Amino acid sequence: MIEAQQLTKRYGEKTAVDGLDFTVKPGTVTGFLGPNGAGKSTTMRMIVGLDAPTSGSVTVNGHRYARHQAPLQEVGALLEAKSIHPGRSAYHHLRALALTHGIPRRRVDEVVELAGLGSVAKKRAGAFSLGMGQRLGIAAALLGDPQTVMLDEPVNGLDPEGVLWIRNLLTSLADEGRTVFVSSHLMSEVALVADHLIIVGRGRLLADTTVRDLVREAGGDTVKVATQDPARLRDVLAGPGVEITGRIGTEELQVTGMSAREIGLKAAEHGIPLFELTTKAVSLEEAFMELTRDAVEYHGSTGTETSGSAA
Repeated sequence: MIEAQQLTKRYGEKTAVDGLDFTVKPGTVTGFLGPNGAGKSTTMRMIVGLDAPTSGSVTVNGHRYARHQAPLQEVGALLEAKSIHPGRSAYHHLRALALTHGIPRRRVDEVVELAGLGSVAKKRAGAFSLGMGQRLGIAAALLGDPQTVMLDEPVNGLDPEGVLWIRNLLTSLADEGRTVFVSSHLMSEVALVADHLIIVGRGRLLADTTVRDLVREAGGDTVKVATQDPARLRDVLAGPGVEITGRIGTEELQVTGMSAREIGLKAAEHGIPLFELTTKAVSLEEAFMELTRDAVEYHGSTGTETSGSAA
């Protein structure tokens, strides 16, 4: 479990992380999302003691990272895949890490196999592609068989087979009861593996929620219904957890809390004809963009800009 309490980090006059409170629980994959410059990397660095908080605290399994006697066996982290000696082989890199933490040689062999590095384990890591470097970084993170796994952009550089591998790996780790904390810019991947989300913007917490709830709040569970008798349909559909909106004088209603199937069956049961029954589809990416609209530091231009050239 990872717990942050009023976690804050300032660099001079810039506040990179501003009073974050969140808990990453075991047994689930938690996605850590935010625009560029939101403070995600700084937060992850503080979790593993690479940066010291200006104020507040963050603990892993009840203790600060530096207080763990065998930190690699408490939390496995991938923050920078290429942070290895380029002249060292993948196997010897993992073996060196294992020796410094009292981890047996057989565990090195296990993570080499797990990460699909068997055919390149004796090759110099400096010659690895980005994707193979990612696999080595993930192997290193799993070396201590930790209960907490924290990965920053783990699918970066992976081919489709590698993306499927990391997707299944994250799910299996959570199913084993481990704490899994994953940062990514690929919303489609997060939507497939994450159950819970922690979203930050400009260093502040924007949402601590589930994927389903975030999408629903963005209108993802809204069903558009058109009928000649909206007042009667409203009365028929009314109930606990159901929200119905619509302008007076129109035939359209917006319904949340009921599926299109449930609405259609209810209307048929009461003999109310429907002209339209449409579910609004909202992706995690759309919900994320809506939530973080005002927290993006760098906006691209859709127009064409020109600049003068020196004579």
